[in-house]
Amino acid sequence: MEMNEMFQPGEVVYVIVRNPHVQGVAHVQQAAVVVNPDKPYELALFSHETYYPLTDDFAVFKSEAEAERAYQEAFGTANIEDVDYFG
Repeated sequence: MEMNEMFQPGEVVYVIVRNPHVQGVAHVQQAAVVVNPDKPYELALFSHETYYPLTDDFAVFKSEAEAERAYQEAFGTANIEDVDYFG
C-alpha cells in the first residue's frame, strides 16, 4: 500500500526527523497530513510551516508512543542519569 493510501488529510502523525547539521541527532516531531499544495492529487506532511511530500522516505507513525518506540529501537535511550559527564 502506498503512503498516500494509508493516511487522510487532517490526520495528525508523528515522524522521526534527523538534524541535517548534527550527525546522530534526531527527534520525534508532530506533523499534519494535508493535500499537497503543489500537487493536489497527492498528500504532504506539514510541519514547522513547511510541506514535505508524503513518501516512503519518512518514517510516519499514527501515534506518538509508536514513534517513540521506533526512535528508541533506532537510536537508543538518552538517560541522562546513566551518562557520566565531566566538564
